[in-house]
This record gives sequence, structure tokens and C-alpha cells, in this order.
Amino acid sequence: MEDAHRRPEGVSDETVAALGSLSKALETTERARGHLFSFHQLTGTADLELDRAVELLRAAGHHEWAERVEREILGRNVIPGHWTFQIVEAYDRTYYEAFKELEREAVDRLAQGRDHLYEAEMKEDRRTRGHPDHTARPDSPGTRPPNAPFT
Repeated sequence: MEDAHRRPEGVSDETVAALGSLSKALETTERARGHLFSFHQLTGTADLELDRAVELLRAAGHHEWAERVEREILGRNVIPGHWTFQIVEAYDRTYYEAFKELEREAVDRLAQGRDHLYEAEMKEDRRTRGHPDHTARPDSPGTRPPNAPFT
């Protein structure tokens, strides 16, 4: 195991488990944030497609429907006073940035800045010694190159 992922002396099993859980929660928040960006991009793409819909409605002679789409939906707030970019910004400022800072500070203070101790120890427990695909590190002797055939 590389030193960056070795448990510092005096760090308890409970602390490693707690930091692992905190890290997992942050990773889940990262995924939620990604979904928020998907929501932002999908909503923006839909709003831009409305330009084409308005144009096609007009070309088809449905001027009242084109006007209605422009007036009622095009550029509309997704929640009162907010477009999706504002939701992303508020999420980042209110929740995401605070969570990231707290998790980083906890790892720095409780584990000397060593990330993923829980996962690194699980890897050590689960790997098969001597197997080319179970080496401790990428540069370990016997590590199979990325494109090497399985034998």
C-alpha cells in the first residue's frame, strides 16, 4: 500500500469508517450535482428548441400557437425567479461548497490529509497477492500493462 493511503498512526477503525462514510456521502452529492447540471443543460436545450417550434408553428399558419409558446413558455422561470443556472449556483454556494470544505477539513485534521483510507484498506483486504490484476499499486512488479491480453 502506498504511504498516501496508509492509515496514520493513532487513527482508529471508527475514524476510518466515519471518514469513509463522509467521503461516500460527498461522492453521492457529486452525483446529485451532476444530475443538477443535466437538468440545467436539458432544460436549456428544450428552451432553445422552442425557437424552432415557434418558427414551424408560424410557417404552418398557427400564429396564435406560436405567440402562445413564446409568451407562456419560452424563457420562463423553472421555479419562481430562477432559471436553472441560478439553481446550480445556489446549490453550489449553499450546500456543495460547504460540504466539500468540511469533508476536506475532516480528512486533513483526523487523517493527516490522507484520502480514501477506508477504500485503500478494503483493497488490501480483498486483493489476491501475486495476481497481476490485484497488485497494490500501478507500478508494482508484475502489474499487467493496461492493454495486455488475459492469460
